[in-house]
Amino acid sequence: GEWRQAWRYDLESGERAPFVVSDWDVSYVGDSHSGELIVYGVNVDARTEVSLRELETEASVELPALPTGELRNVRFSSDESHIALIVNADNSPSNIHVIDLEDGDTRQLTDALNPEIDSAHLVMSEVIRYESFDGLEIPSILYKPHGASAENPVPGLVLVHGGPGGQTRTGYRAMVQHLVNHGYAVLGANNRGSSGYGKTFFHMDDKRHGEEDLQDIVYGRKYLESLDWIDGSKVGVIGGSYGGYMVAAALAFEPEAFDVGINIFGVTNWVRTLESIPPWWESFKESLYDEMGDPATDAERHRRISPLFHADNIVRPLLVVQGSNDPRVLQVESDELVAAVQANEIPVEYVVFPDEGHGFRKRVNQITASNAYVRFLDTYLKGETGSD
Repeated sequence: GEWRQAWRYDLESGERAPFVVSDWDVSYVGDSHSGELIVYGVNVDARTEVSLRELETEASVELPALPTGELRNVRFSSDESHIALIVNADNSPSNIHVIDLEDGDTRQLTDALNPEIDSAHLVMSEVIRYESFDGLEIPSILYKPHGASAENPVPGLVLVHGGPGGQTRTGYRAMVQHLVNHGYAVLGANNRGSSGYGKTFFHMDDKRHGEEDLQDIVYGRKYLESLDWIDGSKVGVIGGSYGGYMVAAALAFEPEAFDVGINIFGVTNWVRTLESIPPWWESFKESLYDEMGDPATDAERHRRISPLFHADNIVRPLLVVQGSNDPRVLQVESDELVAAVQANEIPVEYVVFPDEGHGFRKRVNQITASNAYVRFLDTYLKGETGSD
């Protein structure tokens, strides 16, 4: 089917039947200790909606009103009188709530937001859609800074998720809130090939990476330019992993499309990356080859879509962030891209973390990286000098 479903299977009769069906992907199904209650989540337009029902009667069990946000990690008490769950929202990190199923009372047990942060300074996102070059609607998550208006337009950033096949969803992201708090609008674009929007949408970029999906990102800028509260002359692109590849691809293949780029441990040489996958990732390698192509037969195309081999086209300032211990995107990829852009006499900054791999695990490094993004953008997108 077009959407991921949950089915039930009768062990005695062998009969199969649909169990949870929606026009969105079913994310998970769980049950209470007795099995009498079923909980399931559905990925509805980049946000998980949680439902509770009785197994035998399929009657819905109403949940009381909870704070707006993503509901996660639902757990039943042993006597099934209470459930605990996590609520994660754009303006609040994950907090634990407990619900009394008998009287509907709820209690929030934690407050994970740093007490030095005023939650009023954080922003809620909006789910929007914009048209790409061929009329395809691209679902996206838009963050608007407080105070942005037609009289006070702000710079914009198109944020590209990882993958291939990831999804930008609603929920708390410290990096995004940090950027927005410093006056940058962020558009989290779910380009074709993203998960969560059906099988057809997911496979639209198969063996066409760096082509149609890149145009979706370029048209993300066009969308931002259409908003009267965006300064259309100041729009950058930022992303990590596959999103980092898209950043480098945008600067190399569409050199005038964005004003700056931030490449966070992104692939720049698909030939080497696909050939260097370690043997313990065999299942991952097979699925990646299905989507990206086998280097034994598609090496020419992989070279054509690799930004490293076209880095002489890059004319916009670039920030590259890399972990020395990254097994997926080797440091040499970023080293070579930085050297190539330096040869163009284009501003390029390079931040290497000797104690990180593919992503950030240490809070101090997350903070260092996030501050580096803001300083770079203040300098090369806002055009401020002496920015700290």
